[in-house]
Amino acid sequence: MSTSRRGFLFTSPALLAQTAPSNLIRIGLIGAGGRGRYLMGELAKSQESNFAITAVCDVHRPSLQAAAAAIEKQYGAPPKTSTRYQDILANKDVDAVILAAPDHTHARMLKESVEAGKDVYCEKPMGTNLAEARAAFLAVKRSRQIVQIGTQRRSEGPYVEAARLFREGIIGKVTRVDLQVHFQEPRWRRDFHMVQPADIDWEAFDFGRKLGPFDARKWREWQLFSPLSNGIPGLWMSHLIDLAHWFLDDPYPRSVVASGGVFLWKDGRQTSDVFHALLDYPKDFLVSFAMSLTNSAGNRNLWFGEKGIFDGDRLVFLPEGSRNPDRLAEPRKIEPSRLNSHTDNWLQCIRSRQTPRADIQAGFSHAVAGTMAAAALETGRRITFDPGKLEFS
Repeated sequence: MSTSRRGFLFTSPALLAQTAPSNLIRIGLIGAGGRGRYLMGELAKSQESNFAITAVCDVHRPSLQAAAAAIEKQYGAPPKTSTRYQDILANKDVDAVILAAPDHTHARMLKESVEAGKDVYCEKPMGTNLAEARAAFLAVKRSRQIVQIGTQRRSEGPYVEAARLFREGIIGKVTRVDLQVHFQEPRWRRDFHMVQPADIDWEAFDFGRKLGPFDARKWREWQLFSPLSNGIPGLWMSHLIDLAHWFLDDPYPRSVVASGGVFLWKDGRQTSDVFHALLDYPKDFLVSFAMSLTNSAGNRNLWFGEKGIFDGDRLVFLPEGSRNPDRLAEPRKIEPSRLNSHTDNWLQCIRSRQTPRADIQAGFSHAVAGTMAAAALETGRRITFDPGKLEFS
């Protein structure tokens, strides 16, 4: 049976009348922009069944209308629509929500979603403000809701196998990790000249951030502006720092220093085009994360252990160069296991009530690292973290 046919069947009125509500997962999509459309596509490819998108929210009315039309075509019934996410959370015919709105909304929406009794798929970063991220983390911990964070490498076979081998000590104690990402492009620049005030629910987009009057550029290029984004730490570092927390089983940095700025693309953006953070961890390893939008040097993903090196781009463990008798004897290429998708894992866990692969701890951990790095960049100071109080110290 094709995915589209399966989607139609599980939302057709005749079948809904025969299906117990607990068996049908009714999903609300909050944020129908690029990321929301991507996740709609992931659901369309799902190997799971008996679910439907039944509600959709976006502050941009044309995007909202386009998503609603696509959902009706895919699932056979028109979804409820709103520019206000609160309407989706108040809808008793929605069991779970996907949070794919801009970064500044994630933590608060996550908190309110679990408090409304919804299971949640929350895009990364889980939060860009520590107080909001902590409140969401504690709310999830108090709840019985299933929460999957959108750090999708946790559902990719090579990384799952790498995590297992790290835990087995394949390269011994790791003392340094070097992560770099480089593009020669004004990343996150978008055309905004066609956007009209009537198309946007500006108050909903503002989200209490006091952005002032309607500004088409801030809506279209929100990644470039504070407080809509904390820049590279949330937009990109969250992907890779999550690997450090996962592979090396150390959830929070002990301290972070950072530097950077707008060095090339002087187009009015506020978030950096060059960024470098050093994150020091309680288990005594140092993570260097550097990113630039000013040079196309590509990526670097190297993990230095006493017995060998892990090349995270080539997905291979390599012998260490010294005469250490305990070093890795020969290169070991990862043979990944086959896994279902991140969204399918979420749907399975909603049914089983088991913990998903990227749980709330994983999300809060990368939010802590990202907000520490952003604060270090903003203040020029070393930022430390108290894991007992869950706050900067």
